[in-house]
Amino acid sequence: MNSFRRIAAVVAVIGAASTSMIAKPQMAGQSAEPTPAFHSKVPAGPLPATLDPAQFDNPIVQNAYAKAAKVKKVLYQQPCYCHCDRGFGHGSLLDCFAGKHGSVCDVCIKEAFYSYEQTKKKKTAAQIRTGIVNGEWQKVDVSKYETYPPQP
Repeated sequence: MNSFRRIAAVVAVIGAASTSMIAKPQMAGQSAEPTPAFHSKVPAGPLPATLDPAQFDNPIVQNAYAKAAKVKKVLYQQPCYCHCDRGFGHGSLLDCFAGKHGSVCDVCIKEAFYSYEQTKKKKTAAQIRTGIVNGEWQKVDVSKYETYPPQP
């Protein structure tokens, strides 16, 4: 009987430990991870140039780079949820378009289109950042950017 109680106690401890390790459901767009790197304000000096859209064949990529060039100050203040801050040392979403990384990353492309679209709606960089953190960039319809330049 003593061994039965020990086994029951071990099972109870293991069961309690495993339930505390089960991931809690999260709201869409939220993450337990810290927000990726971004800058809270624009620097006094010049920002890095984005690459020329003509370097790329894909019209969606061309449009992403063209739109990124128009909202560099906003992109400088945005995190990038592909976590290129970890893998490539990027300091913000703008860095993705100052190099070729933005051309091969759907996350970067959607966040750039989201930032551009929200800027056109007169949203501030901080408001756009909140939307990105909340995952709103995931709803961007990239089909409207399938021709370069995009159709109105």
